[in-house]
Amino acid sequence: MTATRNARLVSGAAGTTVFTTDSPALGRIEFTVLDPVQDLDLIHEWVTRPTSRFWGLGQLSRDDLRDVYQFVDSLPSHHAFLVRRNGLPIVLLQTYEPENDPLGEVYEVQPGDAGIHFLLGDRGAPLPGFSTYFSDVIAEFLFSRPEVDRVVIEPDIRNARAVARAQKSGFVLGPQVQLPEKTGQLGFLSRERWEASRPV
Repeated sequence: MTATRNARLVSGAAGTTVFTTDSPALGRIEFTVLDPVQDLDLIHEWVTRPTSRFWGLGQLSRDDLRDVYQFVDSLPSHHAFLVRRNGLPIVLLQTYEPENDPLGEVYEVQPGDAGIHFLLGDRGAPLPGFSTYFSDVIAEFLFSRPEVDRVVIEPDIRNARAVARAQKSGFVLGPQVQLPEKTGQLGFLSRERWEASRPV
């Protein structure tokens, strides 16, 4: 099955692998469009962990969580992916167009912006610097679309680890913004900054 792409963000049918890259540090990384039914047991286990409290879905039943991601799958502006490292599912990734999201109401969206959220479910084989390497792979995925000029994040300001990880991965912090469910810390990674700071 051939993946489809809109003007800015990679997308495709549920269960379709839409991007693959071989990282010298991480190994084979595959981005597959989340299947809200087939992947439900795995993502429900991930989002209900105490360590996933900032993801904000830990209170949902399996059926409610399936409905959430079926709704995401129906949106042309929002997408969800299951990312695998050497075949092992490790990350739930969401991408979105900020202008079609509540975030777009609290900062000045640029035409090439792409928003992301990601939840780490597993790591696979231990690797020093895992977070930095993996952040680079996510950026590679987003910047594989020439229409994307900047990756935008807005972690909860209470999630100090996420904010620190973003800075270590090259994001420049912006202002704090008030969102319906949290106060977010804006962060930006331009294509130029990413290309200049990629790990060797």
